[in-house]
Amino acid sequence: MRAICKVCGCLAILFVAACVTVNVYFPAAEVQKAADKIVDDVRKKTGETPAAPSSGVEIWKRFGFGVQPAYAQMNIDISTPAIRGLKDAMKNRFPQLKPLYDQGAVGENNNGLIELRDAAALSLAQRSQANRLIDQENSDRNALYGEIAQANKLGPESVAQIRKIFANSWREKSLAGWWVQNDRGVWEKK
Repeated sequence: MRAICKVCGCLAILFVAACVTVNVYFPAAEVQKAADKIVDDVRKKTGETPAAPSSGVEIWKRFGFGVQPAYAQMNIDISTPAIRGLKDAMKNRFPQLKPLYDQGAVGENNNGLIELRDAAALSLAQRSQANRLIDQENSDRNALYGEIAQANKLGPESVAQIRKIFANSWREKSLAGWWVQNDRGVWEKK
């Protein structure tokens, strides 16, 4: 009987020791980097080149020398064909949207979408075109957020977090004079 108790006790200890807790977290920092890259790509002027490193330290860091973070990092995949297609469509549409941003007719809302702000600033024909562009852009943005979640196996429940992170990137990277909606829902000129 004692032998059975010892064996059961050892098995219980072994079972508890063998249990591994896996913490699944939402990779917010990595999604933020991906969002910033996508927003920069969409709004980049054609022919614009990336800035060169400004110091010797930055040049060395590019080659992996110097102090580097020593933690595991998840790479967010933003190179799937669906994501590339959505990003290209938004990039091709941006030159048509920019004048609407510049005149204050549209703005970046706090949900990661664009919104018609001032319909009175547009003629009836311009309003029709603006509504069409807004619908296309918002459709692509919604699809983009879902594709990022799917491509990175984050689950459909993470789309709201991805949307919020992108909303911040769209608003932060808006030009001076453009309208953005803050987290409380109030429109502000950047």
